[in-house]
Amino acid sequence: MFLQTPAPDTSGYMIAGYAVAFIVMGLYVLSMYLRSRNLNQDRTMLEEMDKPAPKAAQPKPAKAAKPVTKKARK
Repeated sequence: MFLQTPAPDTSGYMIAGYAVAFIVMGLYVLSMYLRSRNLNQDRTMLEEMDKPAPKAAQPKPAKAAKPVTKKARK
């Protein structure tokens, strides 16, 4: 029983490992959220571009001038 060394305390490494794992998973989830948001924006833009453009109101042709007659000259 003499000269036995106790097991090293590695709890700090375990905590650091969990912290790194959770940070990486959080960044992954954030990346998926941002990609999903950008995909929805792109889809909305494409749907707007796919809609037929409204026809512009064409100006009404000007009324033709009435011919001047002898009665109108008097």
